Amino acid sequence: MALTLTEKILQAHIVKDALTGTEFIPGKPIKRGDDIAIKIDQTLTQDATGTMTYLQFETIGIPRVKTELSVSYIDHNTLQTDFKNMDDHRYLQSIAAKYGLYFSRPGNGICHQVHLECFGKPGKTLLGSDSHTPTGGGIGMIAIGAGGLDVAVAMGGGAFHLAMPKIFGVKLTGKLRKGVGAKDIILEVLRRETVKGGTLAVYEYFGEGVSSLTVPQRATITNMGAELGATCSIFPSDEKTKRFLESMGRGADWTEQKADDGAEYDKIIEINLDELSALAACPHNPDVIDSIKNLAGKKVTQVVIGSCTNSSLDDLESVAAIVKGKHIAPGVEAGIAPGSRTTLLMASKAGILQDLIEAGFRILESACGPCIGQGFAPNSEGVTLRTFNRNFKGRSGTADANVYLVSPETAAAAAITGVFTEAETLSYEDPAYTTGVRVSMLDGKDGRLSSEDILKAATDRGMIIPPLPEAKAAKVEILRGPNIKPCPSCREYKKSLTLPVRLKAGDNVSTDDIMPAGAKVLPLRSNIPEISKFTLTRLDETFYERSEKENFADCIVVGGENYGQGSSREHAALGPMYLGVRAILTKSFARIHKANLINYGIIPINFVNPDDYNQIKQGDILEITNIEEALDTGAQFKISLNGKTILGTNDLAERSRKILKQGGLARYTKNGGN
Repeated sequence: MALTLTEKILQAHIVKDALTGTEFIPGKPIKRGDDIAIKIDQTLTQDATGTMTYLQFETIGIPRVKTELSVSYIDHNTLQTDFKNMDDHRYLQSIAAKYGLYFSRPGNGICHQVHLECFGKPGKTLLGSDSHTPTGGGIGMIAIGAGGLDVAVAMGGGAFHLAMPKIFGVKLTGKLRKGVGAKDIILEVLRRETVKGGTLAVYEYFGEGVSSLTVPQRATITNMGAELGATCSIFPSDEKTKRFLESMGRGADWTEQKADDGAEYDKIIEINLDELSALAACPHNPDVIDSIKNLAGKKVTQVVIGSCTNSSLDDLESVAAIVKGKHIAPGVEAGIAPGSRTTLLMASKAGILQDLIEAGFRILESACGPCIGQGFAPNSEGVTLRTFNRNFKGRSGTADANVYLVSPETAAAAAITGVFTEAETLSYEDPAYTTGVRVSMLDGKDGRLSSEDILKAATDRGMIIPPLPEAKAAKVEILRGPNIKPCPSCREYKKSLTLPVRLKAGDNVSTDDIMPAGAKVLPLRSNIPEISKFTLTRLDETFYERSEKENFADCIVVGGENYGQGSSREHAALGPMYLGVRAILTKSFARIHKANLINYGIIPINFVNPDDYNQIKQGDILEITNIEEALDTGAQFKISLNGKTILGTNDLAERSRKILKQGGLARYTKNGGN
């Protein structure tokens, strides 16, 4: 039977049969939607989610991580205005030393960029407590974002459970023109598929156009696959992948990974790269797509280039080619954040950094920074072009800013013209396009950067601390600052619930809406009682106050389509759980958030009839009368409202129902669940 690449890697990692619990037979067809349990080879965490992840890992009681490799990165909470963030850093470094993890120090770069350079391996599985973990699909990994508790279980040797995804093939033909970037490919996919089009699916790229894309370009596409709601995205591992890994000093890690001839996809999306033009995601969602041609001439006040999506050496080279010898337009502030220390070293050696500084770019830290509202916020009512992956309202740190997501090429063109401009209309020389196909500087064929220069920068691992030997690790003392508090326990399971509707929300509620990021909130990630005060405040500033007034009594939140899109932050489940939310009733959920709700004992329910959403008002009392039956048998949930019955879909896997009956994943795991 011909298999897709996704099926081949997943089947090689299944640890038990989805239905019988017995050993899985390789090559056996798996029904889409069936619960599967896979072995996780690698994990990653970052500091905004990591502290809570490791607090939970400590409770498992395992002396050392059981994965092939686990890495703790510091890249989010690097704005140190008081003791809190650095206390978290010290805690995370001591945890890494104690339990056998690699530790990427602050300043070493953004987790996804560094993992691609230093640790990712084709054909392996990667689970990360960050929704953009699918970046690893750019080198042929099954790389999945998840909540921190799922990652903690995986580090302890537990399997990761997911529904067998649908597999959507994306066939690429042709090649990109100069001035059109890989970002425009994923924006085109988002234009067609929307932010909920990839729910319970993997996007697998194939076709002759794949070979024209560098690994950093592929990683841009798989990174933003998260915005489709997809489980992950993946490219084959080919000669381009091999050369990339060789340039990083890791040629031995390369293996070929590709779909079988004749593999069948659930559907196929075809994109001719020759015909693709520059695009932008307009305010305030990544799927609100327009062409730069239509937006041309619109005034811009800020440009920021970087984030885990577009901060590679290839990206910086494209920007430098456009701005070389020019200056940032008056009225525009421009910043650039290299994705890693390795990228920064290479950009400096090649003269790219000098070109950017001479043009007037402010050089920002190699960290997440502005992407998570951590500095470089735009002006009030500003128009900011960003090469990031999300543009949710308020995420930039300025509530009324208009954030557009664009390619580095488009961002650079706007920086020097002051308005939306198609880069391909400008006259400039880009040495990367010597033959009409982009040639990565990492190939070592560029006169500005030799193979020796690349290898020297790539193999300088001084900012990564390797795991300690077990004997030394056993003696390490865990360092805990005063802001680090234990993870609160989930509320006890109840057979029926009478719940006031504490909030009724609309469509596309993001985890930024549920639990904001930014300089004020991020330092509280390791302190749930304090961070819970910000729960849902972007939708209702009184939510915490009203919850406190009710003594954090049981309640329910009602939402529309795609509830919980965006970041994997489990704090968007922890905060509501701490304030008494026992169930969420919506038209549909984003994948990771739904899993996080289950992990913390909150019942996720979809309307059987979406029109029933209109019957409910904030303040109504809903009674879920048959929780025991629903969790035991998979029956639909029955919800009583003023004597009427509203039916809720029960699409929960058997394991998820068991977790909810135990009152969350931590208790389920402690009681012997797997």
